[in-house]
Amino acid sequence: MKAAALLSVVGHVSAAQYWWKFAGSDCGYDDVAGSCEGQTVDGCKATCLQTPGCDGFNYPHGILKKTDCLSHKTASSVDLYVLQDAPMPPKLWPLPQKVAVRGDAVKVTPSAGFFTAPGSPSKGIVDQAFSRYQGLVFPHNVDAGSGGVTGLMVSVADWDESYPQLETDESYALTVNSSGPAVLSAKTVYGALRGLETFSQLVGFNFDSQTYTTTPVAIEDAPRFPHRGLMVDTARHFQPLAAIRAIIDSLPYAKLNVLHWHMSDTQSFPFESKTYPKLWEGSYSPQERYLQADIADVVEYARLRGVRVMVEFDMPGHAGSFCAGYPEVCPSPTCTQPLNVANDATFDLLKSLINESTGGRASKKGDPSPGLFKDNFVHLGGDEVNTACWTETPSVAKWLAARNMSADDGYAYFVKRVAQMAIDQGHRPVQWSEVYDHFKNKLAKETVVHIWKGVTNVTEVLAGGYNVLLNVGYNSVSWYLDNLDINWAAAYKNEPCNGVPDNLCPLILGGHGEMWGETVDASDLEQTVWPKLGSIAEKLWSPRDQTKDAAANFAQERLEAFRCELNRRGVRAAPVNNANARSAPPGPGSCFAQ
Repeated sequence: MKAAALLSVVGHVSAAQYWWKFAGSDCGYDDVAGSCEGQTVDGCKATCLQTPGCDGFNYPHGILKKTDCLSHKTASSVDLYVLQDAPMPPKLWPLPQKVAVRGDAVKVTPSAGFFTAPGSPSKGIVDQAFSRYQGLVFPHNVDAGSGGVTGLMVSVADWDESYPQLETDESYALTVNSSGPAVLSAKTVYGALRGLETFSQLVGFNFDSQTYTTTPVAIEDAPRFPHRGLMVDTARHFQPLAAIRAIIDSLPYAKLNVLHWHMSDTQSFPFESKTYPKLWEGSYSPQERYLQADIADVVEYARLRGVRVMVEFDMPGHAGSFCAGYPEVCPSPTCTQPLNVANDATFDLLKSLINESTGGRASKKGDPSPGLFKDNFVHLGGDEVNTACWTETPSVAKWLAARNMSADDGYAYFVKRVAQMAIDQGHRPVQWSEVYDHFKNKLAKETVVHIWKGVTNVTEVLAGGYNVLLNVGYNSVSWYLDNLDINWAAAYKNEPCNGVPDNLCPLILGGHGEMWGETVDASDLEQTVWPKLGSIAEKLWSPRDQTKDAAANFAQERLEAFRCELNRRGVRAAPVNNANARSAPPGPGSCFAQ
């Protein structure tokens, strides 16, 4: 960043240095003598190079800046230009593990055969991704010309297209040179999808020259955590299939790979059960339901985008909607939840419901389970269980007393019994943190503890040998997306392994942004989720040391660019800098400065 060392108009000689531009930014009160007001950008660059101590300027005001300007860059109505020792890194979201920029922007020449993958199955996952990305990468119909980067060649070590699982490898390597085809290599088709997304973010469009450009780079990348998701709640408000597909479309843009589908709750049960067909009498209306064929289509739609679908049926609390079709599984007509622990009919229903979801066994490579959901996790809830209904319902209280059980013992019996059903069917049960808080190491080790409560001791859970999904819900750095007063920067400060010994951190599988649906339906789903979910996505994908400081890694500028890219792709992402998430822009202005 030393201007005196740059080859400039006054003859100073140095290794190459580069001008970085930050739109809508400035370094207040960090000025040096002199000005380039009234000059062009190139004129301001020349003036700065001639001025001792100058390492940048704002434009169009033309105020010259000191060499440490970036340490306290802030938002402004002007643009900031600063000198750096390397080309400006591309604004990728999330940050890759390793990026080496190899030069300035070069031309990209689009063509119908731009994306190629020798060995790819016809109409397979990668071929279909090429069709989607052709339009995303090259949205403008212009004369292609020739030269520069002429294609992207994809190679995959294993073309297997089995449903992705927790252990699926998503690593990739991407090389973009100044000419010829770029090269993307991956171990799996799902790694290829992640690299394809990165390449798409590298390509931009210059409206003045009407050409596509990219940055020559070498990238090596892999996720920090294997489980990176979004929870969508279709029980508090029904989400139409089109809205679910649209949100699945958006997840790979931030390299998220799990849709946690909170299917049912107290308010509604929209799922079609073949074995207990009256369950969906608990839906809001006959038009607000999901056929099993619909669900199978969603699971397949997600697979093609590298997204796992993990279903949740919350139980024994949050389950009052079961009673509409099968009142016998609830304690009484006036006290409907938690579900009736004293009636075997309850467990017969739940075993059958879980079996419809899992198919009775795990999915394996090349051999998916016959269940609706091909993922080997099934979420069984277990949170916020008030056992008063059990003690106040004579038949349930009698059953507990006959077994010398307290209501809390009944809760333990219930959650462990349904967890064992999942285990017996080859699946790992996921249960909310209260289940561990109550019963500690009595839980089966296959259980994944989903921590949302700040009182749950994460280190204790991990030390007990349990895997964890993490998204503590109610604090100043919450990953609950419906906490509208928590902005992206606060969510970015939430470090999953904070306070956790390094040797236990690998037991954390990842986490979610949780989109609870009390105030969210199809009209505001996407802007509630985006762009704040981007913060969570980067914390779960990118290396820990790269996400410690949002200012140092230019997170705001990159997220603003990512949000604008989401908008260009048809995702209704709200402005980044809203005081409250999902609110409309405060007034006229650029997408990049809202």
